[in-house]
Amino acid sequence: MSEILLLNGPNLGILGRREPEIYGTDTLADVEDAVADEIADHGWKVRSVQHDCEGELVQAVQNSYDTLGAIVNPGALMMAGWSLRDALASYPSPWIEIHISNLWAREQFRHNSILAPIADGMIAGLGTAGYRLAARALVERHRANGS
Repeated sequence: MSEILLLNGPNLGILGRREPEIYGTDTLADVEDAVADEIADHGWKVRSVQHDCEGELVQAVQNSYDTLGAIVNPGALMMAGWSLRDALASYPSPWIEIHISNLWAREQFRHNSILAPIADGMIAGLGTAGYRLAARALVERHRANGS
């Protein structure tokens, strides 16, 4: 079965309850369902991992080299997740960094991602709909590559 990795970092397990004025009311389960729905017609499945510990996220990346691609919301690890960055640098498939809020409309410290330079793309500020767009982009990338 063809799978994509849906990787969510710290504090994303409490979506729907966490600052809904910023992150909305969709839960992580809603996000997982939306991504699964987006890729189902292509015969793909979702391998979903959320963890608040960077080491667990690194392990998830390393255990997912067989996936077709990844959607990664690193949360605050985008600013200091160097081991996650190293793991993603070795990840053999395309991956897209996603953020629910518009980082550049928020505090200055959120304006830089150490992951973005190695990502195949980035989506920010479109709410949880950005996850669907990332899934669609991975599908299109595979189509363009003839796979």
